[in-house]
Amino acid sequence: MRPPDEATIDEAAGWFAKLANRTVSSETLEAFRAWRRSPEHRAAYEHVEQLWRDTGALKDDGDIQAALAEVVARTGRSSRRGRSIAKPGWLPILVGAAAIGLTATAVLVWPSLAGQTFVTRKGEGRLVALADGSRVRLDTDTRLTVRFRGGERDIGLTHGQAFFEVAHDATRPFIVTADGVQVRAIGTRFEVRRDADQTGAVNVTLVQGSIEVRAGRQTLTLKPGEHVAYAPGGALGAPAPADVAAATSWTNGRIVFSSTPLGDAVAEINRYSARPIRLEAAALDRAPVSGVFEAGDSDAFVSGVCALYGLRATTGADGAIVMRPPVA
Repeated sequence: MRPPDEATIDEAAGWFAKLANRTVSSETLEAFRAWRRSPEHRAAYEHVEQLWRDTGALKDDGDIQAALAEVVARTGRSSRRGRSIAKPGWLPILVGAAAIGLTATAVLVWPSLAGQTFVTRKGEGRLVALADGSRVRLDTDTRLTVRFRGGERDIGLTHGQAFFEVAHDATRPFIVTADGVQVRAIGTRFEVRRDADQTGAVNVTLVQGSIEVRAGRQTLTLKPGEHVAYAPGGALGAPAPADVAAATSWTNGRIVFSSTPLGDAVAEINRYSARPIRLEAAALDRAPVSGVFEAGDSDAFVSGVCALYGLRATTGADGAIVMRPPVA
Protein backbone atom coordinates (compact mmCIF):
# COMPACT_ATOMS: atom_id res chain seq x y z
CA MET A 1 0.00 0.00 0.00
CA ARG A 2 1.22 3.49 -0.86
CA PRO A 3 2.03 5.75 2.11
CA PRO A 4 -0.94 7.72 3.48
CA ASP A 5 -1.33 11.22 2.06
CA GLU A 6 -0.95 14.33 4.21
CA ALA A 7 -4.70 14.86 4.63
CA THR A 8 -5.17 11.33 5.97
CA ILE A 9 -2.21 11.73 8.32
CA ASP A 10 -3.79 14.94 9.63
CA GLU A 11 -7.05 13.08 10.26
CA ALA A 12 -5.16 10.34 12.10
CA ALA A 13 -3.35 12.94 14.22
CA GLY A 14 -6.69 14.48 15.11
CA TRP A 15 -8.08 11.12 16.22
CA PHE A 16 -4.95 10.40 18.23
CA ALA A 17 -5.27 13.74 20.03
CA LYS A 18 -8.94 13.14 20.80
CA LEU A 19 -8.34 9.63 22.13
CA ALA A 20 -5.50 10.93 24.33
CA ASN A 21 -8.09 12.52 26.62
CA ARG A 22 -8.73 10.75 29.92
CA THR A 23 -12.44 10.37 29.19
CA VAL A 24 -13.65 9.29 25.76
CA SER A 25 -17.34 8.75 25.00
CA SER A 26 -18.65 5.51 23.54
CA GLU A 27 -19.90 7.50 20.53
CA THR A 28 -16.37 8.73 19.89
CA LEU A 29 -14.94 5.23 20.09
CA GLU A 30 -17.61 3.88 17.72
CA ALA A 31 -16.89 6.67 15.23
CA PHE A 32 -13.16 6.00 15.48
CA ARG A 33 -13.60 2.28 14.81
CA ALA A 34 -15.69 3.08 11.74
CA TRP A 35 -13.01 5.47 10.46
CA ARG A 36 -10.22 2.97 11.16
CA ARG A 37 -11.80 0.17 9.08
CA SER A 38 -10.23 1.67 5.99
CA PRO A 39 -6.75 0.12 5.41
CA GLU A 40 -5.38 3.55 4.53
CA HIS A 41 -6.79 5.08 7.72
CA ARG A 42 -5.44 2.21 9.81
CA ALA A 43 -1.98 2.64 8.31
CA ALA A 44 -2.05 6.39 8.96
CA TYR A 45 -3.09 5.91 12.58
CA GLU A 46 -0.37 3.30 13.15
CA HIS A 47 2.12 5.75 11.66
CA VAL A 48 1.06 8.43 14.16
CA GLU A 49 1.21 5.91 17.03
CA GLN A 50 4.75 4.96 16.03
CA LEU A 51 5.82 8.61 16.01
CA TRP A 52 4.35 9.01 19.46
CA ARG A 53 6.18 5.93 20.76
CA ASP A 54 9.41 7.33 19.35
CA THR A 55 9.09 10.37 21.61
CA GLY A 56 9.32 8.14 24.69
CA ALA A 57 8.42 9.98 27.89
CA LEU A 58 6.65 12.75 25.99
CA LYS A 59 3.47 10.73 25.90
CA ASP A 60 3.14 11.09 29.70
CA ASP A 61 3.93 14.79 29.81
CA GLY A 62 1.02 16.72 31.38
CA ASP A 63 1.73 19.86 29.36
CA ILE A 64 1.50 17.95 26.11
CA GLN A 65 -1.75 16.27 27.12
CA ALA A 66 -3.16 19.74 27.81
CA ALA A 67 -1.90 20.99 24.46
CA LEU A 68 -3.51 18.10 22.62
CA ALA A 69 -6.81 18.84 24.29
CA GLU A 70 -6.40 22.49 23.28
CA VAL A 71 -5.79 21.49 19.64
CA VAL A 72 -8.93 19.37 19.52
CA ALA A 73 -11.13 21.89 21.33
CA ARG A 74 -9.97 24.90 19.34
CA THR A 75 -9.25 23.59 15.86
CA GLY A 76 -11.07 20.26 15.55
CA ARG A 77 -14.30 19.92 13.62
CA SER A 78 -16.67 16.97 13.53
CA SER A 79 -18.30 15.42 10.50
CA ARG A 80 -21.59 13.54 10.51
CA ARG A 81 -19.57 10.36 11.13
CA GLY A 82 -18.04 11.95 14.25
CA ARG A 83 -14.53 12.37 12.87
CA SER A 84 -12.23 15.03 14.24
CA ILE A 85 -9.86 16.61 11.76
CA ALA A 86 -6.77 18.25 13.22
CA LYS A 87 -5.51 21.59 12.06
CA PRO A 88 -3.18 21.22 9.03
CA GLY A 89 0.44 21.47 10.05
CA TRP A 90 -0.02 19.81 13.46
CA LEU A 91 1.63 16.57 12.40
CA PRO A 92 4.90 18.11 11.17
CA ILE A 93 5.28 19.58 14.66
CA LEU A 94 4.87 16.09 16.09
CA VAL A 95 7.37 14.73 13.56
CA GLY A 96 9.88 17.35 14.68
CA ALA A 97 9.35 16.37 18.30
CA ALA A 98 9.96 12.71 17.45
CA ALA A 99 13.11 13.58 15.55
CA ILE A 100 14.85 15.59 18.27
CA GLY A 101 13.48 13.93 21.40
CA LEU A 102 12.48 15.34 24.76
CA THR A 103 13.92 18.79 24.15
CA ALA A 104 11.17 19.35 21.56
CA THR A 105 8.41 19.50 24.16
CA ALA A 106 7.99 23.23 23.72
CA VAL A 107 7.91 22.86 19.95
CA LEU A 108 4.95 20.53 20.21
CA VAL A 109 3.04 22.42 22.87
CA TRP A 110 3.30 26.03 21.84
CA PRO A 111 2.92 26.74 18.10
CA SER A 112 -0.88 26.46 18.39
CA LEU A 113 -0.83 29.70 20.39
CA ALA A 114 1.81 31.60 18.43
CA GLY A 115 0.76 35.17 17.88
CA GLN A 116 -2.75 34.66 19.24
CA THR A 117 -4.38 37.95 20.27
CA PHE A 118 -7.13 38.45 22.85
CA VAL A 119 -9.18 41.64 23.03
CA THR A 120 -11.95 42.98 25.26
CA ARG A 121 -14.12 45.98 24.51
CA LYS A 122 -15.12 48.68 27.00
CA GLY A 123 -17.20 47.16 29.78
CA GLU A 124 -16.27 43.61 28.78
CA GLY A 125 -14.21 41.04 30.68
CA ARG A 126 -12.76 37.71 29.56
CA LEU A 127 -11.08 34.68 31.09
CA VAL A 128 -8.56 32.87 28.88
CA ALA A 129 -7.14 29.42 29.65
CA LEU A 130 -3.73 28.85 28.07
CA ALA A 131 -2.40 25.49 26.92
CA ASP A 132 0.28 25.42 29.65
CA GLY A 133 -2.39 25.54 32.36
CA SER A 134 -2.03 29.27 33.07
CA ARG A 135 -5.10 31.51 33.20
CA VAL A 136 -5.38 35.15 32.21
CA ARG A 137 -8.31 37.38 33.13
CA LEU A 138 -8.67 40.43 30.89
CA ASP A 139 -10.28 43.59 32.21
CA THR A 140 -12.22 46.17 30.21
CA ASP A 141 -10.67 47.59 27.00
CA THR A 142 -7.64 45.28 27.03
CA ARG A 143 -5.49 43.83 24.29
CA LEU A 144 -2.76 41.22 24.73
CA THR A 145 -0.89 38.78 22.54
CA VAL A 146 0.30 35.29 23.50
CA ARG A 147 3.44 33.84 21.92
CA PHE A 148 4.72 30.55 23.32
CA ARG A 149 8.05 29.82 21.70
CA GLY A 150 11.47 28.43 22.47
CA GLY A 151 12.04 28.26 26.21
CA GLU A 152 9.73 31.14 27.11
CA ARG A 153 6.05 31.97 27.44
CA ASP A 154 5.75 35.52 26.10
CA ILE A 155 2.76 37.79 26.70
CA GLY A 156 2.52 41.29 25.24
CA LEU A 157 0.09 43.69 26.95
CA THR A 158 -0.64 46.50 24.47
CA HIS A 159 -3.07 48.30 26.77
CA GLY A 160 -5.56 47.57 29.53
CA GLN A 161 -5.31 45.36 32.57
CA ALA A 162 -4.83 41.63 33.07
CA PHE A 163 -4.57 39.28 36.02
CA PHE A 164 -2.24 36.31 35.54
CA GLU A 165 -2.36 32.95 37.32
CA VAL A 166 0.80 31.31 36.05
CA ALA A 167 1.24 27.54 35.92
CA HIS A 168 4.55 26.64 37.57
CA ASP A 169 7.33 25.65 35.20
CA ALA A 170 10.87 26.46 36.29
CA THR A 171 12.25 25.74 32.81
CA ARG A 172 9.90 28.11 30.95
CA PRO A 173 9.72 31.66 32.33
CA PHE A 174 6.38 33.43 31.89
CA ILE A 175 7.20 36.93 30.61
CA VAL A 176 4.74 39.82 30.35
CA THR A 177 5.90 42.88 28.42
CA ALA A 178 4.09 46.22 28.64
CA ASP A 179 5.82 49.11 26.92
CA GLY A 180 9.27 49.37 28.56
CA VAL A 181 8.46 47.03 31.45
CA GLN A 182 9.10 43.28 31.54
CA VAL A 183 7.67 41.04 34.27
CA ARG A 184 9.22 37.59 34.68
CA ALA A 185 7.49 34.82 36.60
CA ILE A 186 7.61 31.04 36.95
CA GLY A 187 4.52 30.18 38.95
CA THR A 188 2.65 33.01 40.62
CA ARG A 189 -0.35 35.36 40.60
CA PHE A 190 0.01 39.00 39.66
CA GLU A 191 -1.63 41.91 37.85
CA VAL A 192 -0.27 44.22 35.16
CA ARG A 193 -1.98 47.39 34.00
CA ARG A 194 -0.95 49.66 31.14
CA ASP A 195 -3.02 52.81 30.80
CA ALA A 196 -4.18 53.67 27.30
CA ASP A 197 -4.08 57.42 27.91
CA GLN A 198 -1.18 59.70 27.07
CA THR A 199 0.76 58.78 30.21
CA GLY A 200 0.98 55.12 29.24
CA ALA A 201 1.89 54.31 32.85
CA VAL A 202 2.49 50.66 33.79
CA ASN A 203 1.54 49.29 37.21
CA VAL A 204 2.41 45.84 38.54
CA THR A 205 0.89 44.28 41.68
CA LEU A 206 1.99 40.92 43.09
CA VAL A 207 -0.58 38.77 44.86
CA GLN A 208 1.29 35.50 45.36
CA GLY A 209 4.74 34.10 44.68
CA SER A 210 7.64 36.19 43.40
CA ILE A 211 8.30 38.17 40.22
CA GLU A 212 11.10 40.19 38.67
CA VAL A 213 10.19 43.55 37.15
CA ARG A 214 12.65 45.00 34.66
CA ALA A 215 12.84 48.38 32.93
CA GLY A 216 16.03 49.27 31.11
CA ARG A 217 18.90 48.41 33.42
CA GLN A 218 16.70 48.32 36.51
CA THR A 219 15.56 45.03 38.02
CA LEU A 220 13.33 44.76 41.08
CA THR A 221 12.00 41.70 42.87
CA LEU A 222 8.51 42.08 44.29
CA LYS A 223 7.14 40.28 47.32
CA PRO A 224 3.47 39.36 47.78
CA GLY A 225 1.42 42.42 48.58
CA GLU A 226 3.81 44.83 46.85
CA HIS A 227 3.26 47.18 43.93
CA VAL A 228 5.55 49.05 41.57
CA ALA A 229 4.82 51.77 39.00
CA TYR A 230 6.65 52.86 35.86
CA ALA A 231 6.24 55.98 33.73
CA PRO A 232 7.54 55.70 30.14
CA GLY A 233 10.84 57.50 29.78
CA GLY A 234 11.32 57.46 33.51
CA ALA A 235 12.32 54.80 35.98
CA LEU A 236 10.73 52.14 38.13
CA GLY A 237 9.50 53.46 41.44
CA ALA A 238 10.41 51.76 44.68
CA PRO A 239 8.27 48.75 45.64
CA ALA A 240 5.45 49.85 47.91
CA PRO A 241 2.73 48.09 49.91
CA ALA A 242 -0.43 47.53 47.88
CA ASP A 243 -4.07 47.14 48.80
CA VAL A 244 -4.32 43.83 46.94
CA ALA A 245 -8.06 43.40 47.57
CA ALA A 246 -8.81 46.81 46.08
CA ALA A 247 -6.34 46.46 43.22
CA THR A 248 -7.79 43.14 42.08
CA SER A 249 -11.44 43.82 42.93
CA TRP A 250 -12.21 44.19 39.22
CA THR A 251 -11.71 40.43 38.81
CA ASN A 252 -14.96 40.07 40.78
CA GLY A 253 -16.78 42.78 38.84
CA ARG A 254 -16.29 45.49 41.47
CA ILE A 255 -14.37 48.74 41.77
CA VAL A 256 -13.12 49.69 45.23
CA PHE A 257 -12.18 53.24 46.17
CA SER A 258 -10.49 54.10 49.44
CA SER A 259 -9.94 57.85 49.85
CA THR A 260 -9.34 57.97 46.10
CA PRO A 261 -9.17 61.45 44.53
CA LEU A 262 -12.53 62.11 42.87
CA GLY A 263 -10.94 62.94 39.52
CA ASP A 264 -9.13 59.58 39.50
CA ALA A 265 -12.29 57.76 40.56
CA VAL A 266 -14.24 59.32 37.69
CA ALA A 267 -11.53 58.24 35.23
CA GLU A 268 -11.66 54.68 36.61
CA ILE A 269 -15.45 54.44 36.35
CA ASN A 270 -15.22 55.75 32.78
CA ARG A 271 -13.02 52.79 31.81
CA TYR A 272 -16.06 50.52 32.14
CA SER A 273 -18.85 52.68 30.73
CA ALA A 274 -19.76 53.65 27.18
CA ARG A 275 -21.40 56.80 28.57
CA PRO A 276 -18.68 58.95 30.11
CA ILE A 277 -18.89 60.97 33.31
CA ARG A 278 -17.44 64.47 33.36
CA LEU A 279 -16.62 66.34 36.56
CA GLU A 280 -17.02 70.09 36.18
CA ALA A 281 -15.97 71.09 39.69
CA ALA A 282 -12.22 71.73 39.71
CA ALA A 283 -12.20 72.33 43.45
CA LEU A 284 -13.32 68.75 44.03
CA ASP A 285 -10.86 67.04 41.70
CA ARG A 286 -8.69 65.88 44.62
CA ALA A 287 -11.57 65.37 47.07
CA PRO A 288 -11.52 61.85 48.55
CA VAL A 289 -14.15 59.26 47.71
CA SER A 290 -14.56 55.79 49.20
CA GLY A 291 -16.95 52.99 48.36
CA VAL A 292 -17.53 49.78 46.45
CA PHE A 293 -19.26 49.98 43.06
CA GLU A 294 -20.26 47.47 40.43
CA ALA A 295 -18.12 47.88 37.32
CA GLY A 296 -20.24 49.60 34.68
CA ASP A 297 -22.84 50.95 37.11
CA SER A 298 -22.20 54.64 36.47
CA ASP A 299 -25.57 55.71 37.87
CA ALA A 300 -24.81 54.38 41.36
CA PHE A 301 -21.44 56.12 41.38
CA VAL A 302 -22.89 59.45 40.20
CA SER A 303 -25.73 59.26 42.71
CA GLY A 304 -23.34 58.59 45.59
CA VAL A 305 -20.87 61.33 44.65
CA CYS A 306 -23.60 63.92 44.08
CA ALA A 307 -25.12 63.14 47.49
CA LEU A 308 -21.71 63.30 49.16
CA TYR A 309 -20.57 66.61 47.70
CA GLY A 310 -23.84 68.34 46.89
CA LEU A 311 -23.38 68.14 43.12
CA ARG A 312 -26.02 68.05 40.44
CA ALA A 313 -25.96 65.56 37.54
CA THR A 314 -27.15 66.62 34.09
CA THR A 315 -26.80 65.31 30.56
CA GLY A 316 -24.33 67.18 28.38
CA ALA A 317 -24.78 67.97 24.70
CA ASP A 318 -22.50 65.04 23.89
CA GLY A 319 -24.57 62.62 25.99
CA ALA A 320 -22.08 62.54 28.86
CA ILE A 321 -23.14 62.65 32.50
CA VAL A 322 -21.96 66.01 33.84
CA MET A 323 -21.48 66.53 37.60
CA ARG A 324 -21.27 70.16 38.68
CA PRO A 325 -22.25 72.34 41.64
CA PRO A 326 -25.88 73.49 41.54
CA VAL A 327 -26.48 76.96 40.11
CA ALA A 328 -27.04 79.49 42.89
